[in-house]
Amino acid sequence: MPKIKTNRAAAKRFKKTGSGRYTFSKSHHSHILTSKSRKRKRSLKKMQLVKKSDMREVRLLLPNG
Repeated sequence: MPKIKTNRAAAKRFKKTGSGRYTFSKSHHSHILTSKSRKRKRSLKKMQLVKKSDMREVRLLLPNG
C-alpha cells in the first residue's frame, strides 16, 4: 500500500488544535486595509474554527494531522 499524501495547500491553511479541531485565518487582511473599518480588520485578525459540517473534508485533506 502506498503512503497517503497530505494536501499541501490545505496544510498551509489549516492547523490542528489540541482538542482535535482545525483553525484557519480569514482572508482579506493583507492589503487595501485603509478602506476597511477598525472593527472589520480586528475581526479578520482572529483565527476561526472549522465548522463541524466541514470537518470531514479537512480531515480527508490532512490525513497525517
